[in-house]
Amino acid sequence: MASNKKTMSVTSTQLGKMIDHSLLHPTMTDNDIVAGLEIAKKYNVAAACIKPYLISMAKEVLAGSNVLICPVIGFPHGNSATEIKVIEAETAAKAGGQEIDMVINIGKALGGDWDYVSKEIDLINKAVTRHGAILKVIFENDYLLDEHIIKLCQICTSLSVAFVKTSTGYGFIKNADGLYYYKGATIPHLKLMREYSGPDVQIKAAGGIRTLDDLLLVRSLGVTRVGATATVTIMEEAKARGITDMPTEVILKLADHLQSGY
Repeated sequence: MASNKKTMSVTSTQLGKMIDHSLLHPTMTDNDIVAGLEIAKKYNVAAACIKPYLISMAKEVLAGSNVLICPVIGFPHGNSATEIKVIEAETAAKAGGQEIDMVINIGKALGGDWDYVSKEIDLINKAVTRHGAILKVIFENDYLLDEHIIKLCQICTSLSVAFVKTSTGYGFIKNADGLYYYKGATIPHLKLMREYSGPDVQIKAAGGIRTLDDLLLVRSLGVTRVGATATVTIMEEAKARGITDMPTEVILKLADHLQSGY
């Protein structure tokens, strides 16, 4: 009898190059950042996501590796004036940021001011690409309806943005019981983003990608990058399951927490 299990062939290098190792918590010290950058180097991830003031340090620690430097701007709430976000983005790119993750003006998107949102993304995209960097646009899907996500994907496609990204990892919503919760990347949203983004726009999932199975599952949906703090857990799990630099067949498993959030 044929198995109905879905499988995927991957290498450890492919998995590492899907990860943007996130070093963005506000309490992280410079020593914490150095330790995190060493992790990024050890596992040969795609990029290290850092606060903008750390670019020079990141260049020093990551020298000799092919791990990219990815500063964030307008982070995490996206509320700075457009002019400030453009200056911040251009400054980061000129200083050595190779990929720039920026947060949209969420209130403007919710209010339907798409001209503002589009103009801001366009200006920032032009500012970073002028200096050889690429832009990832963070939507913060927890705050948005499907119609907003679709519109943002269409705008980013029309502006030839490199990546659209689900979340910052810090967009907590206050529930009726007074407690805060967060979904981050969910399967329905990732499918929506892949469907409504052009073929040249890549998808980055952030928030909730904590295990190897999470990473494999979103990869199967067309996601090419994830933001993660659980890099060590993911990559050590890959090693324990026999994934090497030779293509390895692995079974895809469902991740309940990614179906629709907690």
